[in-house]
Amino acid sequence: MSETVPLHLAGNNAPVADEVSLEPSKVVGEIPAELSGQFFRNGPNPRTGWSPHSFAGDGMIHTIALDGGRARWYRNRYVRTPLYEHPGQSRFALAFDQETRRIDYRVTTANTHLIAHAGRLFALEEGGFPYEVTPDLATVGAYTFDGALRTPMTAHPKTCPSTGELLFFGYQLRPPYLTCYRASPTGEVVQTRTVDVPRATMMHDFAITRHHVLFMDLPVVFDAAQAAAGGPPWRWDDAHRARFGVLARTAGDDAPVRWFDVEPCYVWHTMNAYEDPAGDTITVTGTRVPTLWRAGADDLEGGLPIAYRWTLHLRSGTVTEEPLDDAPSEYPRVADSTLGLPHRYGYTTSFSLNAEPERSEIYAYDLISGGERAVHRFPPGHTCGEAVFVPRAGTGENAGYLMTFAHDRGTGTSYLAILDATDLAAPPLAEVHVPVRIPAGFHGNWLPT
Repeated sequence: MSETVPLHLAGNNAPVADEVSLEPSKVVGEIPAELSGQFFRNGPNPRTGWSPHSFAGDGMIHTIALDGGRARWYRNRYVRTPLYEHPGQSRFALAFDQETRRIDYRVTTANTHLIAHAGRLFALEEGGFPYEVTPDLATVGAYTFDGALRTPMTAHPKTCPSTGELLFFGYQLRPPYLTCYRASPTGEVVQTRTVDVPRATMMHDFAITRHHVLFMDLPVVFDAAQAAAGGPPWRWDDAHRARFGVLARTAGDDAPVRWFDVEPCYVWHTMNAYEDPAGDTITVTGTRVPTLWRAGADDLEGGLPIAYRWTLHLRSGTVTEEPLDDAPSEYPRVADSTLGLPHRYGYTTSFSLNAEPERSEIYAYDLISGGERAVHRFPPGHTCGEAVFVPRAGTGENAGYLMTFAHDRGTGTSYLAILDATDLAAPPLAEVHVPVRIPAGFHGNWLPT
């Protein structure tokens, strides 16, 4: 009897073997003429063909270039990190210096996200330094903001649309457990401060508002003894309080973090957060699971993620919580121009633990109309990942497009789907097909030229 292929290596989660540069095979529909730039998507692609977990695969970036309504080229490349250069070797052995007891944060998969800031592109993974890459996906190397970054960097930094600043954090497995950073629009780190938390917890994402940053201290904790015995380093701990921390963005080192207890959960990704005009509440949206890894790293029975909303009442210190939907979904996004600000629309992608779900759906939530949901349904056998909002000329917060890589199980190939965000139920405006498979991945962005 053959061994069962793990979920993270099955179906379109399976890695691809080759790095290629090629022209698209066809375009279905019409690419909007105003779209000139590149769509990037990062994800795990283990160089050996196997990894113990979806988080452990070597980072591979996929990109399609568009120019004035034309599809120019597709390219995929690994991020050249020490893990890429030493395929199959232990990350711990490569990163940990037994003599100095220091961790080399250049050792990273760089497999989770890709962002742009201050004229640079960064491939990100929360366990290490960012890696700078070029638009044609050549690796420049590890980047530390001229030495100001001394911790790992989250894969989910936030660019403030009002100031142009980049806000981010890093968590470590020993004190100081949490450090937050603020970088200027030109890339200089202008503020670094530690945040007092009692232990190392897995903080995958955070949120910003116009005046605050919000951290999520949740019950997925680091277990050093379990890791030393060769087990999973992270586990669920019912004794650890679930709470959101609110800190003024420009607060000094002595400013306190205000903590709000929430119902136990884990939040992989926030959609957005914002203050009400009177400053009485902060609203946070994201995707929530009730528990995670309660019975170990292979435990996927904690529930599927759903869109969720928390309202933090700043005067009373209480929190109101409510689901936005009961349909499982992940990878929440908003228009970048509304990040940290009041907004109407948010977008997620349907989520399944089936390696080959029937199809994918993209959801657009109208948060003014009580969370009313518009849906784009892909054809049977077509699945996609995160949908990225791309603005267009026009009025209205949702004036723009949603872009995502989709996979056609019938042909074994993939395409870039371009959807009209104002008419989500309509067929794609365009599909840019490539004669290869683009495996499922994590996060990415559209970068105009």
